[in-house]
Amino acid sequence: MSATSHPQKNRAPRRVLAAAAGLATVGALVAAMPADAHDRGHGHGHHQPSRTVDVQLLSFNDLHGNLEPPAGSAGTVSETRADGTVTSVPAGGVEYLATSLRKARKGHAYSVTAAGGDMVGASPLLSGLFHDEPTIEALNKIDLDVTAVGNHEFDEGATELARLQNGGCHPVEGCYEKGKKFKGADFPYLAANVTSEKTGKPILKPYTVWKKNGVKIGFIGVTLEGTPDIVTANGVKGLKFHDEIETVNKYAKELDGQGVKSIVALIHEGGAPASTSYNYDCDSPGAGDGISGPIVDIAKGISPKVDALVTGHTHQAYVCTVPDPSGKPRMVTSAASFGKLYTDTTLTYDLRTKDIVRTSVKSANHVVSRDQAKATDMTKLIARWNKLAAPIANKPQGWISADINGRGATTPELPLGDLIADAQLEGLAPADKGGAVVAFMNPGGIRADLVYAASGGEGDGVVTYGEAFTVQPFTNMMNVVDLTGAQLVAALQQQVSGSNEASPKILQISEGLTYTLDLTKSGADRVVAGTIRLNGEAIDPAKTYRVAMNEFLAGGGDGFAALGEGTNKLVGPSDLDVFNDYLAAHSTATAPLAPPAADRITVVR
Repeated sequence: MSATSHPQKNRAPRRVLAAAAGLATVGALVAAMPADAHDRGHGHGHHQPSRTVDVQLLSFNDLHGNLEPPAGSAGTVSETRADGTVTSVPAGGVEYLATSLRKARKGHAYSVTAAGGDMVGASPLLSGLFHDEPTIEALNKIDLDVTAVGNHEFDEGATELARLQNGGCHPVEGCYEKGKKFKGADFPYLAANVTSEKTGKPILKPYTVWKKNGVKIGFIGVTLEGTPDIVTANGVKGLKFHDEIETVNKYAKELDGQGVKSIVALIHEGGAPASTSYNYDCDSPGAGDGISGPIVDIAKGISPKVDALVTGHTHQAYVCTVPDPSGKPRMVTSAASFGKLYTDTTLTYDLRTKDIVRTSVKSANHVVSRDQAKATDMTKLIARWNKLAAPIANKPQGWISADINGRGATTPELPLGDLIADAQLEGLAPADKGGAVVAFMNPGGIRADLVYAASGGEGDGVVTYGEAFTVQPFTNMMNVVDLTGAQLVAALQQQVSGSNEASPKILQISEGLTYTLDLTKSGADRVVAGTIRLNGEAIDPAKTYRVAMNEFLAGGGDGFAALGEGTNKLVGPSDLDVFNDYLAAHSTATAPLAPPAADRITVVR
């Protein structure tokens, strides 16, 4: 088995991360054993050694380069109070995440920090403009020990992911700070189920072992098998993604054979709890309670050798137990997204069996509140990178009269989705630009809200380049293709069928396209075909339509195979350029853009 060698960078002598046998060493610093080792009372005298020690596992997921506190609804978590009411709590930002984690570690002789993937990618401009180097630097300072890869770690391809791991300046843009070379991540990225098509071997380490004073805990990291369906083709070129259960079980067996009996799986796939409140009791016995989604079947299939699952991808908050294949409950956690929560899990480690006492595992999510002290090293890091970004980030692009919700909207049709689709249609409608008559935008590509309140000194209602970039950070090139009416209808039906049936992906549509979405029905029938109209006229199955969309959708991404069948392709400007052009053309300080009505899709529930 081969693995990418990655020497340990300068770290505080707090703990060690060592790769398993046959893999390159990742760590070499061991914290001293505390004089008062944790004693859980398994003895009859003061000199009897403790049988168990508690290992603190801190975890988070889906940071997506959100170094500054996320704006608007994207920067809050829902909390259910004792009286049953639900309130929104402002949360997130690495200045507060660092403080929260450092406070949580105090008093714990054994503490390890792990993440569930998507640390980078789809990032706000502060990180995205610099290919996420600022986020890797922040995670190094936070003392992250290990993370799985997520799908967004592949946005710029395996070569760029290897650079984030191993360091080196960007191959095109070079070094961003004079005299400073990017050092890379001093924690391992784990990608057990991602192999090279050429070699058949993992592109990064499949697993690593955290060690301290004889305590050993193995970490196996995987991303969702469906990553190629939600990342551009260039991002996953030359890679093969394997089944999550089979991969974790394979390496759990390998670790077990090496004497590593305590194992945690870091899985970038998740589920949906019955409540969006971070403090919801996921193990409530009521009808409809609990968790659903892909992670449930994955958890039920993963070997009992694995003691806990840290998950992600769905941006949900949950601490649940799901039975393993032997029927015993096992902890499955996720800490929402954007650094708004962290999970604190107690793993009781039996020094004799070298395994986790599963019945003693306890876990809870905690809010990364903004009413605590900021970590000064993170404040300095943000200020340093903001200074570099400022000439681009602060440039005004347009004006809005109120919040225009995208990520924070709770309806299938997003007000910001309508605005983006309209911008794409207008930019690509001219004959020499593609002659588009309709535009589609994938909801997952809308990463934030447009917030009315000023984020800096620009003034309320001003949309800066940085804010527009945060909404659409991928810089996908726009495509215009020919699709038949039949293919267009099929694409709308694929929103709620096939791979999207369990978790619909509702395309955002440009003005002039209308239809009814009947959620009381199942599968493709949820899109009522007879109601689909373009500028008041029924779609003609045999007619050819010019359709605008980003290159991700034009490649059939997100399960929209019909959109990938387009012909006569014309490549236009980037989605961000089209969006900014639209803002400039349709808003002024005295006549700002109002939120769209979001009334193009009639929803029946």
